[in-house]
Amino acid sequence: MLRLCANLKWLFTELPFIERFDAAANAGFTAVEYASPYEHRASELRALLRSSGVQQVLINTPTGDPATGAGFGVACLPGRQQEFRAAVKKALDYAVELECGLVHVMAGVRPPSISYDAALLVYVANVAWAAELAEKAKVRLTLESINQRDIPGFFLQTQEQGAAVIEAIGSPQVALQFDVYHCQVAQGDVTRRLEALMPLIAHVQVADAPARNEPGTGEIAWDYVFRRIQQLGYEGWIGCEYRPARDTISGLSWRHPYRV
Repeated sequence: MLRLCANLKWLFTELPFIERFDAAANAGFTAVEYASPYEHRASELRALLRSSGVQQVLINTPTGDPATGAGFGVACLPGRQQEFRAAVKKALDYAVELECGLVHVMAGVRPPSISYDAALLVYVANVAWAAELAEKAKVRLTLESINQRDIPGFFLQTQEQGAAVIEAIGSPQVALQFDVYHCQVAQGDVTRRLEALMPLIAHVQVADAPARNEPGTGEIAWDYVFRRIQQLGYEGWIGCEYRPARDTISGLSWRHPYRV
């Protein structure tokens, strides 16, 4: 069976954020993830986790002002290393307080004025630096590719780009965050990529394509995808990072054959 966690940025949006923890627990989830905890004190979020009885699985590194080019992170941007390091330190502080084992390092959008090679050098150096801090905090970092339709210019565009960075750094603290939706939109051939990259994958996220709604609403053959994930021995969490086609609760019936 699959370990499904609720992404509270995308699910239960009918409710204020602080009420989504209990809503997730009441819907049968035992774990949650969300991009940004930084609008709340870590102690407040930890109390919500404890009172609802759910585990925090994943957060993202902080992002900055979109007007400065930091709306999706700055990890690949030359000259912004200090900003990146401050973001990583803040993320790790939150992760430790929330007992959250994974932090997604947002790669950022590469401006046309910066060459891919220049951005790659900065990105690899930044992630390698962050990996050393993550090891001390006992947290793993994840790298995620995002399709160009949703975020044009996002630095990591393919699963293989992320895998190459991980292999270049060579640290067990850095792993792949495999988003099935982004892979389908950007590349396709989802299960072959899962097969090839499974040793590097620490987290999986799901949504159907093309509309990014719940599994079963689009073109992906989920019975086959989930079966292959199980057959490949994946034991991590699977984040439900989708936009419910209607309301959250009525859209959860797809889980019944799969959830623990």
